[in-house]
Amino acid sequence: MVERYIAEKVEPGANTVRVDAFISPYWDQIVTSLVQAIKPDESLGENPELPVLEKNRSSGSTSEVSFWTSRDVREVQKSHLNFIVADTAQWEQSAAYTIDTHPVTAAFVNNAGLGFAIPYLHNGEPHEYIPDFVIRLTGADDQFLILETKGHDDLADVKAQAAQRWVAAVNAAKSLGKWRFVRARNLSAVTEALNSVASVGAHA
Repeated sequence: MVERYIAEKVEPGANTVRVDAFISPYWDQIVTSLVQAIKPDESLGENPELPVLEKNRSSGSTSEVSFWTSRDVREVQKSHLNFIVADTAQWEQSAAYTIDTHPVTAAFVNNAGLGFAIPYLHNGEPHEYIPDFVIRLTGADDQFLILETKGHDDLADVKAQAAQRWVAAVNAAKSLGKWRFVRARNLSAVTEALNSVASVGAHA
């Protein structure tokens, strides 16, 4: 796989050769790309990737969230927390309002102080991606939506790929509910994402 990746994916620039891929920082970038791309082939009968659960830690809960902040906050109705903490001047508050007032939302939480993070690799080093919102959807079954609303992020694609892999693994476990991940870059995309989820639920 490494030889094929080097031959097909690495394009040397001016005054460089393919062997340069094995020095830093290119080496770390290649390792990250390969690790993220290696997945079970379920079409060939391989078992799906499953989540690795922490043995010494129970499931997280919004009841455990309690902290002080000097940042701007907004009161919401459908969250177990009394306020959401905004990292932006207007965008995140507007997204929270859209989520809070949408009929597909049963409950939601702004992922601040909750401790919910998705692991990912970048340049060969482990990191944690903290999505913006976790939404529990209306319906009989446990259905959840992870919604990312941040604007520009150089690692947005890497984080989104990690989130999609996390969702696939959790869904394969079939004991932790049904999860989805959506990235919305503007307010209309938030509405479209929630409408899309509602449409899928209606035809499920």
